[in-house]
Amino acid sequence: MNICSYVLHVIMTPVSDDERAVPLADLFRLLGDATRLRIVLACVQERLAVGAIADALDLSPSLVSHHLRLLRAARIVRAEREGKQVFYVAADAHISAMLAGMLEHVAEPSTQWQEGA
Repeated sequence: MNICSYVLHVIMTPVSDDERAVPLADLFRLLGDATRLRIVLACVQERLAVGAIADALDLSPSLVSHHLRLLRAARIVRAEREGKQVFYVAADAHISAMLAGMLEHVAEPSTQWQEGA
């Protein structure tokens, strides 16, 4: 089975039980917070330290650290240590692709999705 077939199989398999629905709902719950979403979007663009994220988003470093702890636990971002400095980046291509797709979706003109179209 090639990767495209596998992805289609996974997507098309009914989610009738909580096996996949609950972790997916948890992921969307975490990303449903605007502050956390802004932090993740910043980390998709480049590796950033807590201070740089705080400055860029006009947030306190302690608030950014709190959100990063939750995002790391959910494997949405990962930490990369360089000496004493820790940088944060989107965990993998899945997260980046998901966010890119969502951003593309919200940028679509609403007239494209008129009822009955």
